[in-house]
Amino acid sequence: MLTDSRFSSPGLGAGLSGAIAGLPETPIAEVAMSVFGDPDVVPLWFGESDLVTPDFIRAAAARGLQAGETFYTWQRGVPELRAALSAYTGRIYGVECPVDRISVTTGGMQAILLACQLLLDPGDNVVIVSPIWPNITSAVKLVHGEPKYVALDRIAGGGWKLDLQRLFDTVDDRTRAIFVNSPGNPTGWMMTSDEQGAVLDFARRRRLWIMADEVYARLTYVRRADGRQVAPSFLELARPDDPLIVLNSFSKPWAMTGWRIGWLTHPSALGDQFAKLVQINTSGLPAFLQRGAIAALEKGDSFIIEMVERCQAGRELVFQRLSALPAVTIARPEAAFYAFFSIDGVKDTLAFCKKLAKNYKVGLAPGEAFGPGGQGNIRLCFASSAERLSKGLDRIEAAAKARASSGA
Repeated sequence: MLTDSRFSSPGLGAGLSGAIAGLPETPIAEVAMSVFGDPDVVPLWFGESDLVTPDFIRAAAARGLQAGETFYTWQRGVPELRAALSAYTGRIYGVECPVDRISVTTGGMQAILLACQLLLDPGDNVVIVSPIWPNITSAVKLVHGEPKYVALDRIAGGGWKLDLQRLFDTVDDRTRAIFVNSPGNPTGWMMTSDEQGAVLDFARRRRLWIMADEVYARLTYVRRADGRQVAPSFLELARPDDPLIVLNSFSKPWAMTGWRIGWLTHPSALGDQFAKLVQINTSGLPAFLQRGAIAALEKGDSFIIEMVERCQAGRELVFQRLSALPAVTIARPEAAFYAFFSIDGVKDTLAFCKKLAKNYKVGLAPGEAFGPGGQGNIRLCFASSAERLSKGLDRIEAAAKARASSGA
């Protein structure tokens, strides 16, 4: 039985939902709030570029706004955007994806929450490959589900590998879904097509859903055998009616974090259900913003190339600087735009990151935020200019040297 304390809040006569009251502040926010408002801090803690959304995307949204597209609109996205997403999926992955399999959401985070609302009943669990962005755990808990984790293994050189058998063995009678984020935040780990096929076969046999977060699919640093520079996708293997929901977002590849536009690719039979959930949660994404998303899909490939080149340069700069420090373990990530590294002797990365932010004016994300497998590591977002990264790396290096000389 739940205790009264879970439903009470200081200063309030009425209670709160136990699910909300039980959600802690993320360690990333805890670090950021410890120096909130300090303009001297170099912010490398959040997952976004320092580039402004391209002009052609902003102009398309502005035209929609000036044209008066300010009314309620289609709950699953304007027809033109869903058609553009269908064409984009076919162009990028070479698979047919009809518009009835696509639903537009208010950001990638809402895509995750809608999928949790649709799939989970209280007491169901989701097996999550970690380290993982903490909001996924919160979304599962918010609908009274239980997160269960399978941590990636650290391999020689600092990279990461998934033990598929351990993943399958973690599934139990209450498991409703497997959640995989590939390319991964914070590790940059990327699932192979063979691994995706094995997970899909397992999900079919066990009648489980796969929730595949593919937000970083375009931000990869290796080309496939056919020359494409895109991460393997479950969509390339799945049948239209497979128990698969792919979650995606405009935020990362097109520098649109503040726009809050994402989308779901799902079996067509779920379309009406997602429409109901969108109606309840937001009543739909503003139509004029969707015009910008259409422009991103139709005209934004050159910008993605620029973004990947920028991130690749940042990745190399961060790797060269940090790997030169004797106490640091780091690998070049295959994808996404994060370095996830460790410093010998640093166990409490929350305390360490707070100290970095306060005393050395550089903001990083503590590994504790990312669940099992994240402890003892630190995340740095390298999707920034060389100037900003160099300034932050100078301060990290100074902190590391001071720590080494003090022996603490």
